[in-house]
Amino acid sequence: MFLLGPVPACAQLENLFKGSALGQPTASDAKAASGLKEALRIGTENAVNLTGKTDGYFGNPAIKIPMPDKLRPVERAMRGIGMGSRVDEFVLSLNRAAERAAPAAKQIFWDAVTEITFDDARKIVAGSDTAATEYFKAKTSDKLAAAFRPVVETAMNEAGATKKYKEMVGRYQSIPFVKHVTVDIDEYVVGKALDGLFHVLGEEEKKIRTNPAARVTDLLKEVFGK
Repeated sequence: MFLLGPVPACAQLENLFKGSALGQPTASDAKAASGLKEALRIGTENAVNLTGKTDGYFGNPAIKIPMPDKLRPVERAMRGIGMGSRVDEFVLSLNRAAERAAPAAKQIFWDAVTEITFDDARKIVAGSDTAATEYFKAKTSDKLAAAFRPVVETAMNEAGATKKYKEMVGRYQSIPFVKHVTVDIDEYVVGKALDGLFHVLGEEEKKIRTNPAARVTDLLKEVFGK
């Protein structure tokens, strides 16, 4: 076996890297880095698959996109006049838009994996159970936001969210003396969609680091196993 003994997987990987910390990567280092990259490719694919499907956001309480805080007065007013179903439809449409946008993240994540250097890999291995997720946040957030924006705008129209938003706010603002509110609803969904995606990615990363059943390839079993 490549890795032996009852040492935790991350400690095993870190020990491999220490041997060449001051020199060139060894064959063992290269295999450890390859295992890390494979884990990240699988983890990101799982995260995209879990979020980019019907109820990927709406059905997951941890990442379900709620009514924007600025629109809470609108929600209360709408429910107060018996139009709570319109509010519920609007919230559902926000989540449907995020679910449609999620697949756009896959290639961006995979591109980031290919750019990981040996030093990056060492830091990720030595980091927390979500160190790779934090790395991806730093490296991909801007690219993801730019990629998500047009997809979300299209999805918002297709899901009827934009229309529902205008109707709901318009009805609210027709009430005398209420304070007018405006929200960039597309930007809100993009931000919440990315928050949810990174949350799920973090959970997938933890599984691969700590759960043998999540190591679904021979390389992952060899590198992350005991």
